[in-house]
Amino acid sequence: MMLALGMFIFSVNTIAYQELQRQTDWRWASSNRVGAQPAQQFTGRGDDKITLPGVILPELTGTVVSLDELRGMANTGRAWPMVDGTGRMRGLYVIESLSETQSLFFTDGTARRIEFSLALKRTDAGRIDLQGSTAQRNSRILREVL
Repeated sequence: MMLALGMFIFSVNTIAYQELQRQTDWRWASSNRVGAQPAQQFTGRGDDKITLPGVILPELTGTVVSLDELRGMANTGRAWPMVDGTGRMRGLYVIESLSETQSLFFTDGTARRIEFSLALKRTDAGRIDLQGSTAQRNSRILREVL
C-alpha cells in the first residue's frame, strides 16, 4: 500500500501514482503605508493541497475502474481520511479534481495507456460531518452495480 484515501488503496493493483506533490500556503495580509513598504501581518495557515499524477497501463498494472471509484467518492462531496504507507495520518482531504488522458488504443477503442492527475485539498479536521463513511461508499457502489 502506497497511500489510502478513505477505503481506496493506492497500489500497483489499483492505481499507482508516480509523484506526490504537496503545496502548503500561509496567508499574509498587506497594509499600505505612506513612504514605506507595505506592512505584512501573518493571518494563519492557508490551503494544503496534494497532487498525485500517474500512469495506468491496464495490461500490466492498474485499472480504469479505480478512476471511476475515485469519481464516485468525489461525487459524495465528503472528505476522506488520508493515511500514507507508513501509517501516518495526513488529515481529511476532499477530491478537487481528477483528469485523465487516454492514448495508445486497441482496435475496439480501449486505451492501453491512461495518464491521470488527482488533486486533493485538506479540509478542517474538526468537521466530522464532512467525513465520508464506508457505509455511504458501499451503498453508492451497490446502487451503481444494481
